[in-house]
Amino acid sequence: MNPIINPYAPGAGTPPPELTGRDELLKTVRIASERVRVGRQAKSVLMIGLRGVGKTVLLDRMRMNAEAAGMETIRVEAPEGRSLPAMLAPPLRQVLLRLSRREQARDLAARGLRALAGFAKALKVKFQDIEVGIDLEPEPGLADNGDLEHDLQALLEAAGAAAKAAGTALILFVDESQYVPEEQLASLITVLHRCAQQQIPVMLVGAGLPQLPGQMGRAKSYAERLFDFPFVGPLDDTAARAALELPAEELDVKYKPAATRRIVQVTEGYPYFLQEWGKHVWDVAEASPITQQHVKTAEREVVAALDGSFFRVRFDRLTLAEKRYLRAMAELGPGPHRSGDIATVLDRKVTALGPIRNQLIAKGMIWSPNHGDTAFTVPMFDDFMRRIIPGEDWRTA
Repeated sequence: MNPIINPYAPGAGTPPPELTGRDELLKTVRIASERVRVGRQAKSVLMIGLRGVGKTVLLDRMRMNAEAAGMETIRVEAPEGRSLPAMLAPPLRQVLLRLSRREQARDLAARGLRALAGFAKALKVKFQDIEVGIDLEPEPGLADNGDLEHDLQALLEAAGAAAKAAGTALILFVDESQYVPEEQLASLITVLHRCAQQQIPVMLVGAGLPQLPGQMGRAKSYAERLFDFPFVGPLDDTAARAALELPAEELDVKYKPAATRRIVQVTEGYPYFLQEWGKHVWDVAEASPITQQHVKTAEREVVAALDGSFFRVRFDRLTLAEKRYLRAMAELGPGPHRSGDIATVLDRKVTALGPIRNQLIAKGMIWSPNHGDTAFTVPMFDDFMRRIIPGEDWRTA
């Protein structure tokens, strides 16, 4: 079939042609943001889940919905090694400039810009990566103490006050939230708590790996009372079938039931894998309908594509010791696994492996569902590790 009109869209954060199975979560965030706008209490939302479940896609759809409803939004991704102030300052400047063009919010937005100027100047010493244009001179004593918690509170209170005057709300969308350092998370949690207490319309919608609730709890013990942590998992059977079949049906292409059933089975309902399979099955099929034989024919291409991109990009960031640790996990299966069992496979003491395990958690490769347990954050990574490092030589490498 024509590859030019292939409807499937595998990619990092690439919107699928059909977003299925997430209606309740989208509704939850919409209601929470509307409540914040009208001065009602609502918890911020931090979606958690493994890689490939579509958290980034959901975050972007939620932002699109918020903007369509007239909200002011900030969208950032938290990469490793970047500070929270540096991420927030440039888009917050853009929000304040937009608000300054509204008559009812002009003066408060100008105050917010003065707060931003003081914030950037005072914290530049501690966070050298802050780069933001300065539109007004700082206001002495406003967000310029050089203390992140105090200054971020003053800055977001000023921005939130301008949003309130304009009859809107400020929604922060933060992807890869697990990479925000815990001391900076603590400051953000405190600021959001203070804004909620004062009914200032500022809210956080974030996405991160499953270790995020633990990080938030360590940062501030009361975090669990301020946030909802919905778990974003694989799609159920009905939603997975719809994600696969509906885009094809719009182009008058059908799936045989056995073909759909096989793809849903091998992907386990993970949205990214569904898109990858859909793309390659479409390309190998000569015409409608797509059959189980087409699925079988496409398997080699799908595995090669996943190994060369989705899995490999994460594997290449690992040290040799980290690769051996993950290969030992893979030897035990998909997991989760007890730390002692992994140590036994490696013929090492658990305590000796602690630093490697911590490095892998920091890199977002593994997480701990329960004390002493270790699990992959990437679905089906155990299969990949056995493919990329076959045999037994890895044990002594």
